[in-house]
Amino acid sequence: MNDRVLAEKVHAALREQGATVAVAESLTGGLLAAALVDVPGASATFRGSVTAYATELKAAVLGVDEGLLAVHGPVHPVVARQMAEGARRLLGATYGIATTGVAGPDPQDGLPVGTVHVGFAGPDGTAAVSPVLSGQRADIRAATVSEALELLLGHLASRGRPR
Repeated sequence: MNDRVLAEKVHAALREQGATVAVAESLTGGLLAAALVDVPGASATFRGSVTAYATELKAAVLGVDEGLLAVHGPVHPVVARQMAEGARRLLGATYGIATTGVAGPDPQDGLPVGTVHVGFAGPDGTAAVSPVLSGQRADIRAATVSEALELLLGHLASRGRPR
């Protein structure tokens, strides 16, 4: 499924639930927000985004634990979850989604190119997925957007099922 279709499905599920989403991006540098706002009517469900590319902004703006960043660096699943929660809180959204990772061309902090973490935050807690991606920098960033949209859609779909 391409990102346009994924983003349309995300917005439809958000509308159905009367919910909103906010985004925190590092690795993707705004690509995830762009995919979401490319859908007509996105303003009904998309609250906004923060591109916190610099490590210190993850703490200062999004509230990521400075100790966690000092010990593990910015590319860690808990950092992704805290970024998502920070976006959710800061921008007043039902859900938050976040991206962090190593797109290359060089390894970062001992982590290989393709190390990616996508964080999710919602009313029922936080989660992260950590796909290992390959390819060129642009490929990794684009694949991360797809992973983020799929993670969000999966959570929305499970929440929308009758109990």
